[in-house]
Amino acid sequence: MIKREKYIAQIREFYDSDLIKIITGIRRCGKSIILGQIHGEIMDKSDNVIYLDFDDTAVLSAVPDEMSLLKYVDNHRKNSLCYVFLDEVQRLDGWAGACRTLRLRNCSVFVSGSNSKLLSREFTKELSGRYVSFRIRPFVYRELSEYGKELGRDISLNDYIVWGGFPKRIEFSSESAQRAYLSELNETIILNDIINRYRIRKVEIFKRLANFIFLSNGRILSARSVEKYMKTAGLSCSLTTITKYIGYLEEAYAIATVKKFSAKSKRELEYYLKVYDEDVALNSIRVINSRYDLTHNFENVVYNELLYMGYSMQVYNDGSHEIDFIACKGGRQYYIQAAYSVAENKAWDREFGAFAKMDNSCQKIVITNDENDYSTSTVRHIRFRDFVLMDEL
Repeated sequence: MIKREKYIAQIREFYDSDLIKIITGIRRCGKSIILGQIHGEIMDKSDNVIYLDFDDTAVLSAVPDEMSLLKYVDNHRKNSLCYVFLDEVQRLDGWAGACRTLRLRNCSVFVSGSNSKLLSREFTKELSGRYVSFRIRPFVYRELSEYGKELGRDISLNDYIVWGGFPKRIEFSSESAQRAYLSELNETIILNDIINRYRIRKVEIFKRLANFIFLSNGRILSARSVEKYMKTAGLSCSLTTITKYIGYLEEAYAIATVKKFSAKSKRELEYYLKVYDEDVALNSIRVINSRYDLTHNFENVVYNELLYMGYSMQVYNDGSHEIDFIACKGGRQYYIQAAYSVAENKAWDREFGAFAKMDNSCQKIVITNDENDYSTSTVRHIRFRDFVLMDEL
């Protein structure tokens, strides 16, 4: 497995801190691999290290709860700073109390897990500021390509746009096997991380809503528009419940929402959100007859790549034109349009025309999958194949 240095570098400066290090993110995005790679680095400098994987039945049987963990660490540690790694920690009864105690006993604690207790705001309450968390995401293209080379496979840009970056999926060579793996992962996220965790009683309604949201990536939604869809489908769901369900999807890192910024009122529009899937596979597994949504998936992967580069984003609207992203980093702003292709005149006019009334105080960028360079005197065109290899704009 490749080393994800971009994430590890952020965590490395906290190796000796008494803050609990939480590695969080959607299921199967590579959290345990990163935890293992950090463990390997620390093993190179210290022999006072304990690693417990609670997915291992034998480990969980021997160390089932808070008190048994504290006893186990006491019996196996040395007197100096002890590095304690707890993978799938949510399986341990009383994990939060154990972590709080260990940090007071000269331990540097690292935890990772898949249960929504480690995917939601709950650990904020349970650990009360005694932690630092690191959000891990599925592979971006450069990581996917690097891992593909390890496996002897060439991963195309189109493959990435359709099937996304969950690491393990490229270990399966056939599309049917990848789809089966991703479908099972989707069921686990929906059932275990959300429905069971939040004790959702209206299971079918939630699943229908989740399907609609995942298929709506790259689109602006409101609770009202979702309510309208549900009514059209013959399902009754209140605005309050819809807002709550969307929140559950976001807490489990299945989706991200980007607020719409109104240039007219110079404020964020709280009730209008643009939705992006954590990984475009969550859209593609819901598509039949291979009619994949390349247009919106393309915008989604551009969003994911910009996040990886460290940009924060809003959707821009001046009342008559809408721009996909205002991307901000290091005090610099960029106006960005993401379009699968602008080869046709109508598409070119739409994407480049969005910048027509804007001044040149910020750089204006169009990112497409086209090979030709469509840059103008005021708008920079970036080919997608170049964009995915950039560290910044």
